[in-house]
Amino acid sequence: MDLETLLFSQGFGSRRQCRGILTEGRVRIAGVVRDDPRDVVPVTPALEFDVDEQRWTYREKAYLVLNKPAGYECSRDPQHHLSVFHLLPPQLIERGVQAVGRLDQDTTGLLLLSDDGAFVHAFTSPKRKVPKVYLATVRHPLDDAQLTKLRDGVLLHGETKPSAALAAVARDERLLELTVLEGKYHQVKRMVAASGNRVEKLHRERVGGYALPESLAEGAWRWLDDADLAALRDTST
Repeated sequence: MDLETLLFSQGFGSRRQCRGILTEGRVRIAGVVRDDPRDVVPVTPALEFDVDEQRWTYREKAYLVLNKPAGYECSRDPQHHLSVFHLLPPQLIERGVQAVGRLDQDTTGLLLLSDDGAFVHAFTSPKRKVPKVYLATVRHPLDDAQLTKLRDGVLLHGETKPSAALAAVARDERLLELTVLEGKYHQVKRMVAASGNRVEKLHRERVGGYALPESLAEGAWRWLDDADLAALRDTST
């Protein structure tokens, strides 16, 4: 792959902008300035290069996890709050990374992002039945009747079929662990309300077999590796 195409594929701007970055001597590979856009380099998963002294690793597709803070919208065109895309480097936005599903602005936790359309579809299509685990802090103490309702299914406003949780467990008096397979609008909040309670805080902890890393600070993101992707695809519970 020539260097201009390499930078373009990694989100460093238009082809013209990538040529400029190279001809200005801002790119190094193995410590050597590479300023000819036509130079060809072998592309491997281990390929690293520096742009303006910042290290980058070549990735054919981008797979990310973000620990979403409260007060951020998952839209590129937010209406009332900052966008989660403000938390990402511009190169990732340029290459077309999008949120894999959405979390409400006041919901925190595990948010996947990718520029791989097939990956996005796999984790947003209701037909794939990917389990998602949420922790809901609720207003009133939990009891067996509420948990049973959630597991058996509750009828949400405007719908004709009940929505049932795959699992509903009280971790504490007011901390509910809820596992759902769908991704309907405000689903967890609506289900909890239909069971006779109210969500005051909501956090997504897990998607598939992949849990939000404890070491990932709120507002921080990181690349997903092969083991992470394998865990995501593990839908056993």
